[in-house]
Amino acid sequence: MGKFFVTTPIYYVNDVPHIGHAYTTVAADVLARFHRWLGDDVFFLTGTDEHGVNIYQVASAQGVDPKEWVDRVAAEFKRAWADLLISNDYFIRTTDPRHEAGVRAFMEKLYASGDVYRGRYEGKYCVNCERFYSEDELTDGLCPIHLRPPVWYAEDNYFFRLSKYSGRLIAAIENPDDPNHYEVEPPARRNEVLGKVRAGLLDISISRAIPWGIPLPFDPDQTVYVWVDALLNYITAIGFHDDPETFARYWPAELHLMAKDIVWFHAVIWPALLMAVGLRPPRRVFAHGFFTVNGQKMSKSLGNVIRPQDLVARFGVDATRWLLVSQFPFGQDGDISEGLMVQRYNAELANDLGNLVNRTLAMINRYCEGVVPEPGPEEGPDAELKAAAAEAGQALQTALLRLDFSGAVGAINALAARTNRYIEETAPWNLARTDRRRLGTVLYNQAEVLRIVAHLISPFMPQAAQTICRYIGCELDLSRPPAEVVRWGHLPARVRVEASPKPLFPRIT
Repeated sequence: MGKFFVTTPIYYVNDVPHIGHAYTTVAADVLARFHRWLGDDVFFLTGTDEHGVNIYQVASAQGVDPKEWVDRVAAEFKRAWADLLISNDYFIRTTDPRHEAGVRAFMEKLYASGDVYRGRYEGKYCVNCERFYSEDELTDGLCPIHLRPPVWYAEDNYFFRLSKYSGRLIAAIENPDDPNHYEVEPPARRNEVLGKVRAGLLDISISRAIPWGIPLPFDPDQTVYVWVDALLNYITAIGFHDDPETFARYWPAELHLMAKDIVWFHAVIWPALLMAVGLRPPRRVFAHGFFTVNGQKMSKSLGNVIRPQDLVARFGVDATRWLLVSQFPFGQDGDISEGLMVQRYNAELANDLGNLVNRTLAMINRYCEGVVPEPGPEEGPDAELKAAAAEAGQALQTALLRLDFSGAVGAINALAARTNRYIEETAPWNLARTDRRRLGTVLYNQAEVLRIVAHLISPFMPQAAQTICRYIGCELDLSRPPAEVVRWGHLPARVRVEASPKPLFPRIT
């Protein structure tokens, strides 16, 4: 048993949540549920980023006070995460008084470090990204993320001596024995970060002369730069300034999850800020890829922005979670298409897993009066089925520790497919006429696989896991670790199964 502090980025409330936000959040939730199952002390943090120039402008354009705007959009994020069964332990908002107090405490420490000075910044600024871009970072003069021209921005503000930390950051990433060591993943992101750090770091602006933000404790005419404000949520949420016991319990974080467009802030700026005040960086920064929708960049102008609620309405909450995080390898770019999601839903969930549940329950009801039979001696393919179940449990654990969601889902799919083949090999419909004792063993084995599968899918599909267990007359027991749960024979015989089960995953046409 260990500790597992996992975070999503906190999402900018310039608009309502979309599937890009859901992708990261569901991935974090799967990991949080899995690590709770391992017995780890889990703290799962998500929330909303609510300050900055962009929010101020968006609210003004809507004719509302910024606080009214962020309250409205933050509520949309909370509803979306509830709809997706997100099990976060804390939802932080950067307008929370507690967070603001923590930011002021951190900025005081940072100022005392001697690495903060006043200067003037001029450059091209993307309001949507809330960041400056150099000319070589632009794409045909446009922000590479939003494909909009940045604005020229010039003002006096405060700077952090990021340039001072190049060597320390390189050592922390490359040397596992460094006291500040942290991993940047996947390898492509690590190489990208190291290359840019080696090319030389510039000092960064850490304040703005705008009213919508947290005033600097050492200069109330300036507010904290929104990206510094946002990054600090990872420590203010766990009591950096007001709860030393909880802070010591959970920091450093085991895992920061985010999309690759913000890895620079998390893998360079954030660790340097922490080092400046004597705190160690998070242990692992993982930046997943971008995805397109039907081969196109997701965009309001193209009308292809998908809300997570739309997917839930189409596929159900469990299937949406399953399909989202396993659509393509985590960490790589990929494409989301409704057509492909329908194909995968029907193949993996309706045809394989759902059909396995339906067939098993139907045969127990038909041949055994709705009661799980006593198993007899092992014969034929029984040993192979048991080995496949054990292998699936180990494969799932290995995959999720590597953040390989596709691999974990693949292991479960393989077990379901193997069990469906087992049914064809053993032909229970023939055994019902010729060998009732052997029939009992086969049907027990099918039901036992369902028990194991229910536990294996639980991080991805918590409601379906509960339903399968209810159908076969057992409890979903996540108090025991995965290695113990997949041991054969935990399903008691003589329990009654659901007499009229509803299809778990009805086919979609």
